[in-house]
Amino acid sequence: MTPEDATILLIEEEPTLMEITAFRLELLGYQVVKLSTADEAAKWLQEQLPNLIVVGHVAEMESVEFLNHLSNDPRTSELPIIYFTSNTDLEEVQRAYNAGADEFLVTPYDPLVLEKKIDGLLIASEAR
Repeated sequence: MTPEDATILLIEEEPTLMEITAFRLELLGYQVVKLSTADEAAKWLQEQLPNLIVVGHVAEMESVEFLNHLSNDPRTSELPIIYFTSNTDLEEVQRAYNAGADEFLVTPYDPLVLEKKIDGLLIASEAR
C-alpha cells in the first residue's frame, strides 16, 4: 500500500498538535481525516474505516477509554492504532497497550519516528 492509498484517522483535541501531525502526514502522501472528539470519531467510523488510527487527547472521555472502545468494536478492532500522549509514565504506556494501542508515541515527537511507526503498522496490517 502506498501512502496515497492509505487513509489515517487523526483524533486530537489540541489544535496545534493536530495541525502539525496532519501536515506531516499529508506531506508523506497520506489522506488524513482530522477529528477532535471521540463522538465525531465514533460517528465517522460508523460510515467509513481508515487504514490506521492515531489517538491523542480526545474530548468527552479518557483517551485510554476510547482505545478500549475501538478495540472492543468488531469493525475497528483489527485496525492499527498509534496512541499519542505527553505522559511518559510506564503505567500509562501499559494501559494504552492493554486497551488496544499497537504503538505509543510521546509528544512532542520526532516526525521521523512517527513516519517509521506508521509505515511499520501499515505493512504489518497488509500482511494479516
